[in-house]
Amino acid sequence: MFLPEIGYEYGYPASTICNYVFGVRAWHILHGVPWEMCPEEIESLLKAANRLAPPSSKRKKRQPFTVDYLTTLRCGLNLESDPLHIAVFTCLTTTFYTAGRLGEFTMKTLKGTNGFNPETHVKPSDVRVEKDEKGLESTVFFLPRTKVDQNGEEVSWSKQDGLTDPKAALQLHMATNKPPVDGPLFAYRVGKTQMKPLTKAKFIEVIHAAADEAGLDHLQGHGIRIGSTLEYLLRGVPFDVMKVKGRWASDAFQTYLRKHAQILAPYMQARSHQHEGFVRIVMPAVRG
Repeated sequence: MFLPEIGYEYGYPASTICNYVFGVRAWHILHGVPWEMCPEEIESLLKAANRLAPPSSKRKKRQPFTVDYLTTLRCGLNLESDPLHIAVFTCLTTTFYTAGRLGEFTMKTLKGTNGFNPETHVKPSDVRVEKDEKGLESTVFFLPRTKVDQNGEEVSWSKQDGLTDPKAALQLHMATNKPPVDGPLFAYRVGKTQMKPLTKAKFIEVIHAAADEAGLDHLQGHGIRIGSTLEYLLRGVPFDVMKVKGRWASDAFQTYLRKHAQILAPYMQARSHQHEGFVRIVMPAVRG
């Protein structure tokens, strides 16, 4: 019965309380100690904790990056002569247009176990260009290891119109920084001889400084993936196609369908050939 009080009295968010509860449950299981808590009771207590938690304990919703945001942010970067800024902008556009995760294209640290590892981090040798039978071109990135697949996954983008074109950015990055073929893809030059891999912390630092320069709000890294999903959906990319492109394996993908009227509008008209596709995505499977 103390779970709601933890949130109310001490300001813990419901997610933290939930982690504590299931951590204790895991301890019981690992040590062969009976876990006598009723699942229904735990669920009710966690819901109560969520309701009683103060607003200050709840994380603000992540705002999405948009093409307009990227275009304006570009004005706060020196893409004429700063190798770091060029690497950051290229990483940003590649992450955005592949609907990737920022951590898949950056390093956690420069050294140690979280530093660059050619077996786990993307390299220039992991990039290739493919054309389909109609001659449509895509640039494909093989990610040697991801958070959901230890054997690696592939993501891709195609050339875009405007100042956020990832192809133009990648060409500039490769020409300016010349990252080693089997080194980190988004390495940047420091002086005439030294190369540094782009870390997530350095990426965020540069992006926030550029946002200040351009008069923009600070956005968080995960907002890139959210913004990419919204951008493609607003362009009319089918839900099932976007789910594959974004490698969404859970129902979290449906969050984007519920909260944005612009995305739903084509599917809510009196006569719409898109009804069937929408229903197929959002309706739960029939249970046998």
